[in-house]
Amino acid sequence: MTLIERVRLRQVLDSRGNATVEADVLTESGGFGRAAAPSGASTGEYEAIELEPGEAIASAREHAVPRLEGTVYVGDQRDVDRTLRVADGTDDFSEIGANSAVAISMAAAKAASDVLGAPLYQHLGGAFRGENFPIPLGNVIGGGEHAADATAIQEFLAVPVGAPSVQDAVFANAAVHQEVADILDDRGISAAKGDEGAWAPSIDDDEAFEVMEEAVSTVADEFGFDVLFGLDVAGAELYEDGEYHYRDETRSTDEQIDYVAELVDEYDLVYVEDPLDENDYDGFAELTDRVGDRTLICGDDLFVTNVERLSEGIERGAGNSILIKPNQIGTLSDAFDAVELAVENGYDPVISHRSGETEDTTIAHLAVATDAPFIKTGAVGGERTAKLNELIRIEQNVTRL
Repeated sequence: MTLIERVRLRQVLDSRGNATVEADVLTESGGFGRAAAPSGASTGEYEAIELEPGEAIASAREHAVPRLEGTVYVGDQRDVDRTLRVADGTDDFSEIGANSAVAISMAAAKAASDVLGAPLYQHLGGAFRGENFPIPLGNVIGGGEHAADATAIQEFLAVPVGAPSVQDAVFANAAVHQEVADILDDRGISAAKGDEGAWAPSIDDDEAFEVMEEAVSTVADEFGFDVLFGLDVAGAELYEDGEYHYRDETRSTDEQIDYVAELVDEYDLVYVEDPLDENDYDGFAELTDRVGDRTLICGDDLFVTNVERLSEGIERGAGNSILIKPNQIGTLSDAFDAVELAVENGYDPVISHRSGETEDTTIAHLAVATDAPFIKTGAVGGERTAKLNELIRIEQNVTRL
């Protein structure tokens, strides 16, 4: 192992044109790693705190960098991340910012893999098991917090469950994205793109379901394997004053559970993220009991990559899947702990991007390293295809295609 010699921090642009934190970690032996923090628009109440990038960088330079340089070995990820926690001194990274913490954490992991001369997924996961590659979930119709004047449901996701390879899955999702555009054009509906590159047409949820059903069916026939779809409801964003507010109607919690359960049955949904409010463990548990044998009920705002919240969910039977976002919790070690707890208790981990992304590809390696069954990366757009193309490269490297 080799000591961290220097940590550099700077502001760079994310995919929305906003500033975010990028970190470089250099080691005494010449190893180098670079990583950038993403940023979410639809954020959970219990997420680690993201500071204004300039403030996060200044605080990290004062409190964290001196503890890391010349003191911490880059190959010990637990020690790197523990040092970041100690330097911050809070439970939620409100002192140095989760954005500076996760950038440093990921950059240190990359520097370690550079020193070892091994791919990042091997360094993070140990000896690669080589059993599975994650199925990419591709956001192809978006609304909610990601696009104005579009669907109330935040994301309609293509899920190529039958794809024989990552490469086939990636291209199938891109094909669904294009097929959606063609269907909308045939209907005379124009559509801009939302934050994640999904189409954001001015249509209601019912029509979006029609478009998705037609698009995935067409692409499945074209590619010769099953392509289904799923949702990110972003229930916390719809929930106000005890009800779920859609465009033209409101639903009580019981009505929301019934509504989602009916959607699972009608459209054979394979994935439903955040169907209810971020505090509604009981509602998640009831919905999971009703449809959890047929689909993934995934907690994002409910669990926020946090082992304490996940533990409560497990105890109460809330959900059967967890979204894993390293910046949501602040370090790679914390993200790994959440994955480990999930798998031990039969929950599927879904490694995820954020709506404000960079070209950083760490989550592609994290998904492979943890043997995650799914990764949520979007379907098109440079910051999204960076992860998807990296998955294709990893697959080729492992299988020697």
